[in-house]
Amino acid sequence: MTETHSDTRVGFIGLGVMGKSMARNLLKAGFALTVFNRSPAKMDELVSEGANGAQSPGDVASNASIIFLCLPDTPDVERVLFGDDGVANSVSAGTTVIDCSTISATATQDFASRLKEKGVDMIDCPVSGGPAGAENGTLSCMLGGSAEAIERVKPMLNAIGEKFVHAGPSGSGQLVKSCNQLVICATMMGVGEAVALCKRMGVDPLAMREALLGGSAQSFVLENHGKRLIDQTLDPGFRAELMLKDMKLALGTGRDAGVFIPATALATQMLTALCQTGRNGLDSAAVGLLFQELSGVE
Repeated sequence: MTETHSDTRVGFIGLGVMGKSMARNLLKAGFALTVFNRSPAKMDELVSEGANGAQSPGDVASNASIIFLCLPDTPDVERVLFGDDGVANSVSAGTTVIDCSTISATATQDFASRLKEKGVDMIDCPVSGGPAGAENGTLSCMLGGSAEAIERVKPMLNAIGEKFVHAGPSGSGQLVKSCNQLVICATMMGVGEAVALCKRMGVDPLAMREALLGGSAQSFVLENHGKRLIDQTLDPGFRAELMLKDMKLALGTGRDAGVFIPATALATQMLTALCQTGRNGLDSAAVGLLFQELSGVE
């Protein structure tokens, strides 16, 4: 018999590509779900499946003891939490906010501190796994916050993901997500250079990829992003403009911490160039096209 959690009132704010699938999985798990999205039409599908539609973030807070956020950027999270009719204006002490957005680690620390003054725990929970992981409930979640708060919301987390790493206090999950993105981008840069070099020298890049996948250079990025680049099947995926946003977060965190991160800086520049050539909507693997163009490779 399927376990249900109908007595647990859960809210979800932000029903984009990732958020809508995550919210649907909470609904399938049996949670009483209230949803809000700035574009009301995106709520209709979930409401037809049994969710309650809210009028504002504050309305969600009035009807939920656990509130998920999945929003584009740091200012969006701040506005939803602390803006007019935001969560903080209506939230009750004892509520837990779980932020699945990818935002600034230092801002997350500030948001968590401000909510704590109201008796509200905040968990940063950026995710990895893409739209397929969100749809299948197999996301990897990078968690920041108190162990006690995370333990309380384990049933909800289990509805959206399958791997959970508690990295430390507030902001730690966001920091680890920045590390995830910078490693992906640094690897994509290497793959992009390798593909350009092969094309310039008349070597089949698919043969190069196959050879490297059998050795120490094997990686998810080479296997997946490399294949997209070589085949030029660059429909997202994860859009270049979103990866650029994430890399700017990583670059800013490194700057604030006084850490030398040249690969992150270069990847940010290359992604900026890609987006400024009108390809911001392509998959982030398209950054490899710049290496080919700068090398005179068709």
